[in-house]
Amino acid sequence: MSIVLYLLIALIALSVLVFFHELGHYTVARLFGVKIERFSIGFGKVLARKQCCNTEWAFSAIPLGGYVKMKGQDDANPLARSSDPDSYDSKRPWQRIFILLAGPLANLILAFFVYLAIALGNVPASVASDYIDPVIGSVAPDTPAQQAGLLPDDYILRVNGHPVRYWYELGEAIQSAPDPVHLTLQRGNVRKKIELRTQTVEGKNAYMETIHRRIIGIGPKVDANTTVHFSPAQMFHYAWRETVKATTLIAVGVKKMGTGEVSSKQVGGAITIFDIIMKFAAHGLIYLLFIMALISVNLGVLNLLPIPALDGGHIMFNLYEMITRRPPSENALYYLTMLGWALLMGLMALGLFNDITRLWGTGS
Repeated sequence: MSIVLYLLIALIALSVLVFFHELGHYTVARLFGVKIERFSIGFGKVLARKQCCNTEWAFSAIPLGGYVKMKGQDDANPLARSSDPDSYDSKRPWQRIFILLAGPLANLILAFFVYLAIALGNVPASVASDYIDPVIGSVAPDTPAQQAGLLPDDYILRVNGHPVRYWYELGEAIQSAPDPVHLTLQRGNVRKKIELRTQTVEGKNAYMETIHRRIIGIGPKVDANTTVHFSPAQMFHYAWRETVKATTLIAVGVKKMGTGEVSSKQVGGAITIFDIIMKFAAHGLIYLLFIMALISVNLGVLNLLPIPALDGGHIMFNLYEMITRRPPSENALYYLTMLGWALLMGLMALGLFNDITRLWGTGS
C-alpha cells in the first residue's frame, strides 16, 4: 500500500481515539443537563458541520485532537461564564469533575475493549509475548540453567511450588523467589524437579534505565509463526492486564520524565505518533489495533496531568472549589490557564523538535 493510504489509516485511527475521548465528556455532560454547543474532531477552521441533537457536529482543519464546546466553558477565554441552568458553570464542582474524568476514562475503557477484540482470535506472539507457554526454547551457555541441566522443550510447571501458566509468570516468579529456586518441569513423559541459583545481570528497562535483574539463562520457545489462543476467561485477563500495564507504563514514564530520571528526548510529537501508527498498520489489523489501544491509554493518562489546559488542570480547579467552597480568583484562573497553555505549547514544540531530529538521524 502507498504511504498516502497508510497516512489516511493513521488519521482515521487517531480520529477514532479522539472521538471516544470527547464522547466520554459529551455523554456525562448531557446526563447532567449541560448543553453541548459543538462536538469537533480536529481544531481550527471548521471544514464540515451538521446540526443534530441540539449540537453542532464538526470536522475541523487541524486533525490533531478534538473538543466538545460546553455552554459556559471557553478555553480561549477562561473568564467566560454562564449562569444558565444548562451551562457547565451552573453544575456543582463534583459534577464538573465527573464530566472532566469521563474523557480519559472513555479512553481506558476503549483500550480494554480493543485488547479484548485482539484476544478473540489467534494472537501473534509479538503482541502477546507475555502469554506464551512457559516452554524453554533456548538455554544460554555458562548460566545456572545450563549447569542445572535444563533443556529446550522443557515445560516449566511450577516455581517453588507455585504453578505458572504463562512466560511472564515464570519471569516474575524467578525475580521474586529466594535462592535456591526449585523448578518443577515436564520433559517428555517425565516430571522432574530441579534446584538452581539465579544469576544477576545488568540490563535496560522500558524507560532505558540501567537495572539489575535475576535470570537463570533461558529463552522462550517462540518464532515468527507462534500465536496465542485465549479461553473466554483468559481474554478478559489479557485485556485487563494489558490495560493496567499500559496505564502504569505511561504514568510512571511521565513521572520519571518530570523528575528528570528519563530524558526529555523521549518525548514524541504528532510526527512520531503518525509514524508509529503507520508502521504498525503495515503489519496488519491486529498490530493496528494493538497500537491504537496503547495510544488510547496514553491519551487518557496524559489528559489527567494537572496542567490547566488539560482535563487534569480543570479537575484541580474544581477540587479547589470543593475544598475551599469558593472558585479560584479570576486573576489566578486567568494566569494559571495561560501558563498551562504555554506549557502545553512548549511540550508540543519539544515533541516536534524531537521528531525532526529523529528524522534527520541526529536524535539519540
